[in-house]
Amino acid sequence: MTSLQHTNPSARLRAALAIGTTPDPSYIGELLERCAVEPDFNVRETLTWALMRHPESLTVPRLVEQVQSGNNQARSQALHTLSKIKGPNSWPVITPDLLSDPDDEVARSAWRAAVVLVPQAQRLPLATMLSTQLGRGSREMQLSLSRALLALGDVIEPVLRGPHRNVRARAHAIATERLLRDPDAGFELDIEMAKRVSALGQDS
Repeated sequence: MTSLQHTNPSARLRAALAIGTTPDPSYIGELLERCAVEPDFNVRETLTWALMRHPESLTVPRLVEQVQSGNNQARSQALHTLSKIKGPNSWPVITPDLLSDPDDEVARSAWRAAVVLVPQAQRLPLATMLSTQLGRGSREMQLSLSRALLALGDVIEPVLRGPHRNVRARAHAIATERLLRDPDAGFELDIEMAKRVSALGQDS
């Protein structure tokens, strides 16, 4: 075993740097295991970098396995790493169930990975899938979704203007559309505006 298990995060970071500097496929499993439990953000980022230093043919299938069967941190970190690798073979792991995962961190990682990995022809279907999450969670969670949607560009306009399941989702759509038009605008939900829009018959 390497110093990836050391109690000192600086030692773990140095170990990840050493593995990434001289890649060795025999360490891929240990890197993935550490991703599943590592509490330090900087160490996790270095673990991702170390994985990226190995051949995609070896890392991507293992990362996909983590997304499908790992614990929530392992899944989130695997999605983050896949979004950095940007391999076209990673797209099939992005499913509607993953985009609506009950774990917020997994869902947010899935949103970020999806907009990086999506093929051009799938941008509108992805925007439609992401729109089902409008109104979800905290302000930070909603801003994460808005950023993911905005990364898809103008294709999101009809999705944002379409029917939404409730006033909170409509308010989130309005706030996202405002950001699409003016990236410097602040992200604020306007529930009263959303109610007025709904009253005018633009929502179901």
